[in-house]
Amino acid sequence: MKSFDEEVLMAAEALRKGKVIVYPTDTIWGLGCDATNSKAVERLFKIKRKKEQNNLIALIDSVSRLEDYLKVVPPIALDLIAFAANPISIVYPGAKNLAKNVMGSDGSVCIRVTSDPFCVALVKRFGKAIASTSANISGESTPLFFAQISEAILKNADHVVGFYQDEVKAPKASSIIKLQSDGQFTIIRS
Repeated sequence: MKSFDEEVLMAAEALRKGKVIVYPTDTIWGLGCDATNSKAVERLFKIKRKKEQNNLIALIDSVSRLEDYLKVVPPIALDLIAFAANPISIVYPGAKNLAKNVMGSDGSVCIRVTSDPFCVALVKRFGKAIASTSANISGESTPLFFAQISEAILKNADHVVGFYQDEVKAPKASSIIKLQSDGQFTIIRS
């Protein structure tokens, strides 16, 4: 079995090469790729068999990285992230420096600042946001732990992280909040 650091290094190298990975996140197991590489994102959608290209989350490791991907960081976002009891994904207006197929048609982007040790280490090592979605075929139920991930996903992904595969927990999808440029927000999923 590989060490934590070896797993992070291998996953980061796969992302750098435009590959799609299956990896544990702070919520559920995900399919991930370089959020700035449109060809990698297309491949992710192909593996997921998703026709409508949306509903991706850009995973980052710290609030300071928000300014890398947003034209303006709304001050309320920092409070929402700081006081969230569970993982929170926020849809922001005015995305930048991301592949167009990661952004919404209105130029928005959904970003989650992860606190999961593996994800934080991976994003830091990779140096960019990771486009992420649940590790399932579109329309099928979301796998709550590794053993529930379909063979089709596992065989089509370029790299599968070996860490946490035996862990069975009751994960919860993140809350999703949509922010407007005026600071108003709407809860999409609590």
